[in-house]
Amino acid sequence: MTITIGDKLPPATFKEKTPDGPVEITTDELFKGKRVVVFGVPGAFTPTCSLNHLPGYLENRDAILARGVDDIAVVSVNDWHVMGAWAQSSGGMGKIHFLADWDASFTTALGLQADLSAGGLGVRSKRYSMLVEDGRVKTLNVEDVPSQATVSSAATMLEQL
Repeated sequence: MTITIGDKLPPATFKEKTPDGPVEITTDELFKGKRVVVFGVPGAFTPTCSLNHLPGYLENRDAILARGVDDIAVVSVNDWHVMGAWAQSSGGMGKIHFLADWDASFTTALGLQADLSAGGLGVRSKRYSMLVEDGRVKTLNVEDVPSQATVSSAATMLEQL
């Protein structure tokens, strides 16, 4: 079952690369008492994710935060090494959270997993964005086609804030 507006996020622990090394961050630490924009991508360094989806959130970071958002996070079914490298190469390190859902447990608990085995990627995340307020889903935007980043784009999120 896919998470819906009004639902509480399932508990999860992510890994994130920082200048001091990897740290674990829980859903409680990230979302409790906060307003957070989260977007999920099928994979770090993949074309649509790197060329369209992530850049929009980095370019619109200040505008999103100016609308009362406390934080922004991207989640992908990759390990923390890959997510850290993506954060560095994109210029996003320290600007948004790059969260590794390495075993797809969070993605699966949301019901947003996608089997991309035919393309050689295995289980990944559907492309989505959501606004989470104090751990509850306020808005949810899921793409029908993984290669598109329109419904879940930063521009769409800005319109919803």
